[in-house]
Formats: sequence, structure tokens, C-alpha cells
Amino acid sequence: MPVSQKIKTLEELAPLLRQFHRSGQTVVFTNGCFDLLHVGHVRYLAAARGEGDLLVVGVNSDRSVKKIKGDRRPIVPAAERAEVLAGLVCVDFVTVFEEADPLRVIQALQPDVLVKGGDWAEAEIIGADAVKRQGGRVVRIPLVVGAGTSALIARILDRYRQGKSF
Repeated sequence: MPVSQKIKTLEELAPLLRQFHRSGQTVVFTNGCFDLLHVGHVRYLAAARGEGDLLVVGVNSDRSVKKIKGDRRPIVPAAERAEVLAGLVCVDFVTVFEEADPLRVIQALQPDVLVKGGDWAEAEIIGADAVKRQGGRVVRIPLVVGAGTSALIARILDRYRQGKSF
């Protein structure tokens, strides 16, 4: 499927996922900022995809990333972050959402599996109760040590401060 066809609004995606549910496919959902995609993101998304038949990624809008991470973020605009994610073979669909948390998206999409990073306690995972109430499950995937957007930004800034060429 072309990358552009993998990026959907919530209104486009919800009825599409109902069709996949009816055909017995397991829909996996995860969400995040995914600013400056790195190896930790790629490994995380591949592991998430392994939990079902279809992986849907919710991406925080620029405005919601600013609320969560501060005024200096995101580095990459939401449309570009969505396109990069859609380009990954393990990602089936991407949707951008405006809220700081994904509860409305999770309720609308009704995934069978909700995936978050191992840094989240299950009790803190937004939407976990909604997914479990409908018979779904919540999976926590361990983080890749040393891989993170903040660490990547710090490494880039450090290299420039030291005058190193790339």
C-alpha cells in the first residue's frame, strides 16, 4: 500500500478497522510523539506489530507534543512524522490526534491490543481499562537502553558544540 494511503483521519480509520475486526484480524494500537525516529522506535514498533495482524500508530499533533514535551518540540512536524512512520513496513495505518492523551482515539478504534513502552506501569496506561473491558489486552514492550529522542538531540548538539563534522 502506498505510504499516503496508510495515513488516515480518525473518521476514516474507525470504519476501516471495524471491517478488519469482523474478518477476525487482531488490531494493535500504540501512540506517541515519534519525534526524530530512532532505533528504539523501530524496534518498539516491530515488536508491537508482532502482537497482532495490523498495527495502527497514533501520532501526537504538534500542538499536543508542545504540551507534553515543551515549546522546543517537536523537531519534526506531525505530517512528516506520520509519513515517516507510514513508510515502515511494520506500520499498517497512522493517524494524527490533537489531544495530549490518546483516550478518544482508543475508544473510537477499539483495538484488540494496546501497546506502550515498558517505562509505563500498566495502571498508568491511558485506555488500558477501555481495551481490557472489551476483552482486549495491554502489552508493555521494554525500551532500548540509550535510545531516545532526547538523547539523540543531546548527542547532535554535543557534536556541533565540539565542532565535529558528520
